[in-house]
Amino acid sequence: MKKLEGRLALITGANRGIGLAIAKAYVAEGARCILAGRDAAALEKAAKETGAAGVLPMDLDKPDSLRAATRSFAASHARLDILVANAAVLGARKPIVEDSFDSWTWVFQANVHANLLLLQGLDALLKKSDAGRVVMLSTGAARNLRAGGGSYAVSKAALEAMTLIYAQEVAATPVRVNIVNPGPTRTSMRAQVMPQEDPMSLKTPEDIAPLFVELGAASCTRHGEWISADTWLKERS
Repeated sequence: MKKLEGRLALITGANRGIGLAIAKAYVAEGARCILAGRDAAALEKAAKETGAAGVLPMDLDKPDSLRAATRSFAASHARLDILVANAAVLGARKPIVEDSFDSWTWVFQANVHANLLLLQGLDALLKKSDAGRVVMLSTGAARNLRAGGGSYAVSKAALEAMTLIYAQEVAATPVRVNIVNPGPTRTSMRAQVMPQEDPMSLKTPEDIAPLFVELGAASCTRHGEWISADTWLKERS
């Protein structure tokens, strides 16, 4: 039997990079995947490429769009087994005192507030699953703080705190919640941050997609953890 047979998953930022790789791995393991993001055309293309069950357009910048998306999802589905919150924005790469307030708040809206609204809108559906699973994507920059990390690092640190609090709040339910730090991975965002780096020296999104399969499985007992994909890969080798 496939590891995710019959399970319903919602993946944000699923039209490229890590989100797309997760979607492919989930479908291959039997999950019904709904791909979420702001670019409807790109989502439709990704759905055809992966064999996903559908798409859910939502704009991370707009709270009303997120609320409407979760209401629409709830109207069409009786439960949600897996939420993978992958979508994020990078923001300005400059000293924090030079960042504009509008840019700063935009990053927090996309990386923190959007995920809060997803949890608020989907919590009841996750609890209707016999084994609800939430996986939030973070970054090493949220813990290894450095000058120039800017709003991206700070927003991801806030996301981690929010996620771990939520994990405690649902500990008595069938929902299990974890954070994944993908580490250096061959993505377009990584290329923006490290343009001098040889992308061929990095692991691919496909290399770490099986970790998300493990965390999405009903048999997964991990909860409230911060998981390094690089450490996970070393343990598998």
